[in-house]
Amino acid sequence: MANTTAADKGQPTTAQFYELRRYHLRRGPQQKRFEDFLREAAVPAFRRAGIGPIGVFQIAYGPDSPSIYVLLTAPTAAALLEMDEKLFADAEFKKAGADVLNAPPSDPAYVRAESSLMKSFEAIPRIEIPTAAKEKKPRLFELRTYESHSRRANKKKIEMFNQGEIAIFRRAGLQPVFFGETLIGAKLPNLTYMLVFDNMAAREKNWAAFASDPEWKKLSATPGYTDPEIVTNISNIFLRPLPFSEI
Repeated sequence: MANTTAADKGQPTTAQFYELRRYHLRRGPQQKRFEDFLREAAVPAFRRAGIGPIGVFQIAYGPDSPSIYVLLTAPTAAALLEMDEKLFADAEFKKAGADVLNAPPSDPAYVRAESSLMKSFEAIPRIEIPTAAKEKKPRLFELRTYESHSRRANKKKIEMFNQGEIAIFRRAGLQPVFFGETLIGAKLPNLTYMLVFDNMAAREKNWAAFASDPEWKKLSATPGYTDPEIVTNISNIFLRPLPFSEI
């Protein structure tokens, strides 16, 4: 199968970098407090630091609720690595976020945070903002992570996506937001990607179309690309955007 890349479609081919943060929260007032902090202090400061677009999501279906996911987009990994220094030199951020930034140990702003750093795939080098986000319509996101037993297997699965699987996704109505190769994070080696749907019924319909696609059946049976060879675990979670999310 011919490799269809962004360059073939006349799209920008410069890779982007993503940081996906997950904040574990407790039920109760901590949830609103942290959401207010993101809306009023953190997201505006991220933008001033040159980060964006920015996605902010809560769990719709999945474990560890309540949690908030924050997806940060940057042109370089350095921009993400240097971001916290810029934020803490930002007087407006420190003022707007004082309630959370200065929270005492007896009343923390969140329970724990974790993050991963990713690089975009060749076949989808730029984040794709859903039309529903631009129109402020309801939308459902599926966040999926594929783990592999070795770096070689992980690279092979990334190759499989670039060489044809993402194109089959699109034909089946599976609309991607981003695909990222995880450079730093938990459960390495892995890759993570996000899809967007109008609702769960659309999600089921589009995944069924993908599973029955003849080219997918052929590709997934190709030696070197079969699941037992290159994927050891798949996990997914469903997210809904908070009102101020840009994605």
